Formats: sequence, structure tokens, C-alpha cells
Amino acid sequence: MKRVMDFAWPAIGLGAVAFSSWLLFKELRGISFNDVAASLAAIPIHHWALAVLSTLVAYGALAWYDRIGLAHLGRRLSWPFISLTSFTTYALSHNIGASVFSGAVVRYRAYSTKGLGMAEVGLLVAFCSFTFFLGSVLLGGFVLTLDPQIIERWADLPDWAGRLIGLAMLGAVALYAAGSMFHFRPLKIGKFELVYPRPPIAARQLCAAPLELLGAAGIIYFALPAAGNPGFFIVLGIFLASFSIALISHAPGGLGVLEFAFVKAMPDTQRADLVAALLVFRLLYLIIPLIFALVVVVLFERQRITEIIRAKV
Repeated sequence: MKRVMDFAWPAIGLGAVAFSSWLLFKELRGISFNDVAASLAAIPIHHWALAVLSTLVAYGALAWYDRIGLAHLGRRLSWPFISLTSFTTYALSHNIGASVFSGAVVRYRAYSTKGLGMAEVGLLVAFCSFTFFLGSVLLGGFVLTLDPQIIERWADLPDWAGRLIGLAMLGAVALYAAGSMFHFRPLKIGKFELVYPRPPIAARQLCAAPLELLGAAGIIYFALPAAGNPGFFIVLGIFLASFSIALISHAPGGLGVLEFAFVKAMPDTQRADLVAALLVFRLLYLIIPLIFALVVVVLFERQRITEIIRAKV
């Protein structure tokens, strides 16, 4: 069964890319390359600077994920090493897809040099993944509670249903915080076991995860023009839903899936402007970090090979 799933997930991801790209093509067939190029050229320099700053905030928060997870495991490593490992991990996994698996491989190659075993790295990967999930639920709950009409962009549901879902999401996060504060016994759901961390660790999780998502959504927000921009709060809500759908699809880098979900949720924004903003997001959040991450991996592996050769001489 495991061998079947090893082939099934990549197939599902590639199928999601193909299908969503076809749907996206149907949505965007009325715009030209020149329209998108003009929209990119119209983005002010200071908005580019703010989008870059948002990217740094997002990746800084991702490094914080690892630092919090290592603290949960009782491990203390230097900030520079954690930051470089985290950056490389997420830059690769965001583009490759199957982030849990690819993240585990990269983290193990790096953290094993500092004495962490495979089991510890596995726990760290699970902790970081859960931290992201926690942040998505927390921010999603706030968005739906304060502006329940946003749910109408995806489903024909009344406002009260959106607010009820938002309150339920906030309630789940509050229950997690209470479990940490009052030392609840681990929550078991099938094979999954949630061990509540110490209150200082949980508090940091509830700060780091929203910060990363706010930074990532900020890239798209600052790349959009004032005309047709629904505001940061709406962009944040659409980003949370679109990014989650892209992750669930297992499409490499969420290619096509993220864009289609965003385009469908923002019908009042000029298509060329929206495509330009999404291209800026891919450039800053995915492509440029991937290039730097590949350089880091090559340098790291070259150093490891040099150390092995020296040890044998």
C-alpha cells in the first residue's frame, strides 16, 4: 500500500496542476502577455520594496517555527544555522511539493550534523506542520468572524454560517491554548497524538504562524494596484483559502491551483493586475528563494564531502 501511495501522491499533484491550469487558461484567455507586462511595470518601486519586506517577514517567521520546535525538543542551536536550514527547507518544499517528506529530508541532512536523530527530526517536522495549521485556523477564524461575507466567494452560504465556522475555528485554537495552560492529557485521534506543549511554546506558536501568513499575503496585497484592491483583510482571507487548497492538492508549488483559486475569488479585480500580483508572489516567495536554496545545498554538500575526504586522509 505504501508503494502505491508513493506513486499516487505525485500523480495526484501533477493531475491537479494539469486540471487547474486548464481551468485557469479558460479564466484568463481574454488577457494578453502585454496586459500582464503593463501591470507589472505599473507596480510602484516602494510597493516592490514592501513586497520584498513581506517576504523577509514570512521567511523569518518560518525560521521561528524551527526555533520553537527545537525548544520544544529541548535542543538549543544557533539562530544563523536554524535560519539557513529553515530557509532551505521551505524554499525547496514549497516548490517541490510533498512538503512534509521533502522538509524531513532537508532537515535531517542539516540537523543530523548537530546531533539530532531521525525521530527528533520527524517530531520537528510534525511540530512545524502543525504550527502552520494552527496559524491558518487562527487567522481564518478571525477573518470569518469579522467578515463572514467572504465565504460567499467560494460557497453560497449565509453570513451566519460563515461567522459560525469562524467562531468554531477560534474555539479550536482556544482549546489548544487551554490544553497547554492546564496540562491536558495528549489528544489521540486514531494514530495521531497531539501532545500539548508548555505554555511559552504554545504562545510562540500562536505568534509565529500568523506572522508568516500575514507576510506571505502581504506580497500579493502590495503588488495589487489601488483600483480593484479589496483591502488587506480580504486578500488575507483569499490567500489563506487559496494557499490551503494548493497544499491539499499536492501540486508542486501549488502551480495553477493557487492562481485559479485566487482568480475565482476576486472577480472584481482586473485579471491582468491579479496575474501580475501572483507572478510577483511566485517570484519573491518561491523562485528566488529556490535559487538561493539550491546554492546553499550545493555548498553544504561540497563541505560535507570535503570533511569526509579529510577524515579518511
